[in-house]
Amino acid sequence: MAKDETTMQTSSPITLDHLIGNKDVTSSSYAELRDPGRLTDVVGLIAQGDAATVDAAVRAAHEAFQSWKKTSYEERAALLRTAADLLDAEANAVVEIMARESGMLVGTNKAEIGMAANIVRDNAEAGEEFLKPMEVSDAESWVSVEKRPIGVIADIVPWNAPIILTMRKVAPALVCGNTVVIKPAPTAPIGLTLLLKKMAALFPAGVINVVHGGGDVGHALSVHPLVRKVSFTGGGAVARQIMKAAADGLKGVQFELGGNDPSILLPDANFDDAIPKILGGAFRRSGQFCFAVKRVYVPSEAYADVVARLEAETDKFRVGHPLDQGVNFGPINNRGQFDFLKGLLERTRASGATVRELGTVVDPAGWDNGYYMRPAIVSDIAMDAELVQIEQFGPILPVVKYDSLDEVIESVNAGELGLGSSLWTRDFDEALKIARRIEAGMTFINNVGTSRLGQKNIPFGGVKQSGIGRESSPIGLREYVEYHALNYHK
Repeated sequence: MAKDETTMQTSSPITLDHLIGNKDVTSSSYAELRDPGRLTDVVGLIAQGDAATVDAAVRAAHEAFQSWKKTSYEERAALLRTAADLLDAEANAVVEIMARESGMLVGTNKAEIGMAANIVRDNAEAGEEFLKPMEVSDAESWVSVEKRPIGVIADIVPWNAPIILTMRKVAPALVCGNTVVIKPAPTAPIGLTLLLKKMAALFPAGVINVVHGGGDVGHALSVHPLVRKVSFTGGGAVARQIMKAAADGLKGVQFELGGNDPSILLPDANFDDAIPKILGGAFRRSGQFCFAVKRVYVPSEAYADVVARLEAETDKFRVGHPLDQGVNFGPINNRGQFDFLKGLLERTRASGATVRELGTVVDPAGWDNGYYMRPAIVSDIAMDAELVQIEQFGPILPVVKYDSLDEVIESVNAGELGLGSSLWTRDFDEALKIARRIEAGMTFINNVGTSRLGQKNIPFGGVKQSGIGRESSPIGLREYVEYHALNYHK
């Protein structure tokens, strides 16, 4: 944890330790974390854990579980509601350090924490009805199916939206009576850990624990015999490694993985409404979030006009460091993703597609001191092009012309990713017909994300290789319970 939290408001590096049993635990090794928008700036020194650190954290969580599982739903829900209020209250203290460690905009970070607080409240509310036993009886017997907590849950979370993605795991786990060990992403651990430390202080020691490190720490969590389930958000390659490691202990897994989300404009769509929303869905967080719009399909008769309008709107972005005045488009988070995106852009250009890199560079002198890319609109591109068929996870948006909607649906469904999707039409009945043909976990109609009603009731997740299980809504709570059936014979 941060040894001196006042440094959150300065340029001095923050030293971040592990949190085990509500105590800071130091390490023999610390890794530098650099600002992706100012690579010469060391933002933090992050403790590096190992198998022994993981064992200590898991055992603390297991010990806490013995009493935490006996608490009432009412007690757990009350603590979670207090934790949600704490997230709201502490947001301003961490949004700038989050910008420096992740490259995300301050306003985006503030909105993320607010949404995370609502997720905590939603899970606390949903638990009341969900955790009630199901009881039936007849003349011969009585049956009760009860829900029990699983035990220690390992939460392995990514860098792109760490607060909200962590709360999607922590809140349902805790309201169901489990305890957690969280492994933040190495490139965005600071803001999350500072909030988790304050949140953990509300709960009994050991209910919330945090261990930092790389893949070896994730592996140690996945194979630890006292970890009963691993919940992971990230990429498919790492998910496969976790699944193999967890298999030896026959422990459960829940994965929220990548997407290649299509946005399909129908001829009757309201383009004035759709275009700014699509661009927001494509380029928020510089395109670095799982259910971003990854590809846009446009009817051929509207194609030239839509491409021109997308380019004009994209050119309004101001690219630079998220703490610089006037910037509304930040850097890529890390070197690996930056290099992948640059290579993808060059291959796309070489394929003959039209690539337009747009937006204004706010600080040309500092451009090479960060992982900066201007947002790109790619047109005159085939449905089977690499950029259209993979998840780019960055600010390169392909716009595909179509004459046959059936061809679009066939192309969309041919891939192995199926997280989100969006449709744009004024015809509600037609939208439902098309949406039900798309192989995805979610389809948004005339927007690119959930409404507040949707946030509370939609199980977030995908099909095929976009994940296993769901998060959020009462359905998401199912990931964190086991069932115990009682049958009394009269």
